[in-house]
Amino acid sequence: MERGKMAEAESLETAAEHERILREIESTDTACIGPTLRSVYDGEEHGRFMEKLETRIRNHDREIEKMCNFHYQGFVDSITELLKVRGEAQKLKNQVTDTNRKLQHEGKELVIAMEELKQCRLQQRNISATVDKLMLCLPVLEMYSKLRDQMKTKRHYPALKTLEHLEHTYLPQVSHYRFCKVMVDNIPKLREEIKDVSMSDLKDFLESIRKHSDKIGETAMKQAQQQRNLDNIVLQQPRIGSKRKSKKDAYTIFDTEIESTSPKSEQDSGILDVEDEEDDEEVPGAQDLVDFSPVYRCLHIYSVLGARETFENYYRKQRRKQARLVLQPPSNMHETLDGYRKYFNQIVGFFVVEDHILHTTQGLVNRAYIDELWEMALSKTIAALRTHSSYCSDPNLVLDLKNLIVLFADTLQVYGFPVNQLFDMLLEIRDQYSETLLKKWAGIFRNILDSDNYSPIPVTSEEVYKKVVGQFPFQDTELEKQPFPKKFPFSEFVPKVYNQIKEFIYACLKFSEDLHLSSTEVDDMIRKSTNLLLTRTLSNSLQNVIKRKNIGLTELVQIIINTTHLEKSCKYLEEFITNITNVLPETVHTTKLYGTTTFKGKVAQTACMSACKHLATSLMQLLLEAEVRQLTLGALQQFNLDVRECEQFARSGPVPGFQEDTLQLAFIDLRQLLDLFIQWDWSTYLADYGQPSCKYLRVNPVTALTLLEKISREMKDTSRKNNMFAQFRKNERDKQKLIDTVAKQLRGLISSHHS
Repeated sequence: MERGKMAEAESLETAAEHERILREIESTDTACIGPTLRSVYDGEEHGRFMEKLETRIRNHDREIEKMCNFHYQGFVDSITELLKVRGEAQKLKNQVTDTNRKLQHEGKELVIAMEELKQCRLQQRNISATVDKLMLCLPVLEMYSKLRDQMKTKRHYPALKTLEHLEHTYLPQVSHYRFCKVMVDNIPKLREEIKDVSMSDLKDFLESIRKHSDKIGETAMKQAQQQRNLDNIVLQQPRIGSKRKSKKDAYTIFDTEIESTSPKSEQDSGILDVEDEEDDEEVPGAQDLVDFSPVYRCLHIYSVLGARETFENYYRKQRRKQARLVLQPPSNMHETLDGYRKYFNQIVGFFVVEDHILHTTQGLVNRAYIDELWEMALSKTIAALRTHSSYCSDPNLVLDLKNLIVLFADTLQVYGFPVNQLFDMLLEIRDQYSETLLKKWAGIFRNILDSDNYSPIPVTSEEVYKKVVGQFPFQDTELEKQPFPKKFPFSEFVPKVYNQIKEFIYACLKFSEDLHLSSTEVDDMIRKSTNLLLTRTLSNSLQNVIKRKNIGLTELVQIIINTTHLEKSCKYLEEFITNITNVLPETVHTTKLYGTTTFKGKVAQTACMSACKHLATSLMQLLLEAEVRQLTLGALQQFNLDVRECEQFARSGPVPGFQEDTLQLAFIDLRQLLDLFIQWDWSTYLADYGQPSCKYLRVNPVTALTLLEKISREMKDTSRKNNMFAQFRKNERDKQKLIDTVAKQLRGLISSHHS
């Protein structure tokens, strides 16, 4: 019973499971039915499930049949309606086909028009693109055209700037075009062309200023002369110590248009056309004659191209060559003053140009380069002047040369060039000038003596008497009381010679002007030259007259009388010199006029004076000789004793006719130098140096320094040898310190004198 219940329960469960599987088959997607069917085959009730499946299929078929029977009439009705629609559709198709045919026929022209419109739009787009590209290329072409125009008009620096803009700004924007590649390839060639043309302009400039250096220098020297004349007018005082024209005033500001649009002309070559001005018109500035734009352009161009150093080296090398040419004097320069003037003008012109280049460019030339050129020019100029001036025998030409050298030095000093060596050289020329004067006055004296009648001068009126007295300082109370006609005791050559001596003094004074000499130096030079005139030139002329065979006793007596009066007039000549030099005769250094003295003792006097001078000079040279490197104070004391013996000989009057201490003056330079060292009176020397009343006025600081260094070297050597006892030699150490201090002060005096 229980078994039957269990079987029934299992049957119910199986039926329920089969029902579930069937529902799942009906509701599940065909792709997912596999697992469901597997569960059926895995069970034991496969047959029963198949029965249930068949039963379910039959049920569904019956339902489908019922459904078809229910909808059949609707289907038939739908088919009938569809057949009716087919006829209408055919009619519609025919209408659409007809309409399409008509539309195709009518739209054919529109299609053609639209195709034409399409082509027009395409062309329009192409034209617009072409215009845009051309607008991009036009600035490049315009810049290139501008570049060619600038090259054609020789505006090379602007052309270089245009080339830079073209290369870096415009060409990169259109670099893919072939014509741009051609331009890019051509740029290095254009740069080289600009470089070569600018260098050609510079060469033309250098050649032009070489040819026109004398004109530039002449203008600069005229300016210096005008400024000196103006200073003299304004200051109303001698030129010595007068203010010089400042270097700033010497310059004229140049407003040079580097980007000038004018083609190459005379201005581009460096020289402007300036007509000759009259003397009373204003002289143009020296730099106004020169257009420096070729130099500036070339410098800028080479700087932009990165070749500035090459340009600087080339410029300096060419100018050095030109300097050597300028400094080469013509062989006949000494024949005329114009030869010297042209030589100086060329040198001044050269350095005016270089000085302007120095101050208007940055680094093209520098001060060291200018100084090097000037040192070379100074040495060559001085050597040339020494050589050529030695040929001059005309004192007027020598005097004119001196004035020209002073103007030359003043002009260059305005531009900052040191000219002390030129003035030192003028002191050498001064001695030559004195010799030429003595030769000239020898001829004048000879003519006066040849034309003299060697008879007392007769006077018939007060007017004639005053005229003679005005020409010659003569005072005789007895003669003044005598009635006219009366006679002077001397012949006509006395006032004539006296006046010529004064003219000689004036001639000596003329050379001393503008040499920056002290009044003492001028006075000393005039007195020494006048002494030579009296003791050598005039005396020789008188002796030549005496040696004539046809000279009579009367003429000899008259010559003696004339000479006596000339002797007495020496004091008036000294006063005359004092008046024009403002140096008092009481000054220790003042040279006395020796006078002519009598003829019998003249030769002996001349010989004695020459011997004393030669002895003094030889002794001085012995002290200062370069081979004598050391000198002890003991040796200097012994040397002083020797000099005293020489002075004692001079005081003893070995030859009659010398005025008091005249012969001793030959040793005065040596005496003052020895007194300074023997007395060790450096404080007085250094304190009074340069003053007219200086006790040691004739001691040159260079000479003193040379002698002091010899003594110093000896003391140092002695100190080294006795170094082990140095602590016991305090006095020597103090003296050595004093020597070093004095030497330093002497060097200061020397440098200040040269500056």
